Amino acid sequence: MLGIAFNEHLTPFEGIDNFERFKRFSPNGKVPCLSDDSLVVWDSLAIIEYLAEGNPQVWPASVPARLYARSASSEMHAGFDALRAQCPMICSARYQVRSVSAGLARDLSRLDELFCEGLTRFGGDFLTGKAFSAADAFFCPVAIRVLGYGLPLTQPSLDYCQRLLALEPMKAWVLEALNEPWWDEAEEAQARVHADLIEDRRTLMR
Repeated sequence: MLGIAFNEHLTPFEGIDNFERFKRFSPNGKVPCLSDDSLVVWDSLAIIEYLAEGNPQVWPASVPARLYARSASSEMHAGFDALRAQCPMICSARYQVRSVSAGLARDLSRLDELFCEGLTRFGGDFLTGKAFSAADAFFCPVAIRVLGYGLPLTQPSLDYCQRLLALEPMKAWVLEALNEPWWDEAEEAQARVHADLIEDRRTLMR
């Protein structure tokens, strides 16, 4: 979205524990990990901050918007445990959540509050105004979950999620996911614990 050139190296997850495989290129044995010549940066927040050093458009220009963006990104990075657990991020299918647990309800309430605050306060299509920033990037996987599980949010929040998924890089990312030859059966089984499968998008791609 911001025109920062990169080369992607895809290493699929295999089973539950991928630590030793990922440890070959990532110090903490997890992804994402960024290699820039001899420099290695791991963890998504650290990667964003490193990118911002040479690309100021990563964060909003104004101090209030930048503080909001950093706070929102950090909150996403560290929280929303119920959303993560009950709604695994799956691009290849559409579900309808059967019921909303107390923990998920709290997460959704906070998401709605956070989205509406940013959209109203900074008056743009994105969380901190007219321009896409790192804060929006952090919530792209959330948008996939919200729309992929039919999660109940207010219309402004749902519209924001729709705008994220309509971005060309997002459409390309999802299409690449649909064309992958593997999928995580354990995560899909976990998704069906709390939701009904509505549409298998892999079937449409075949």
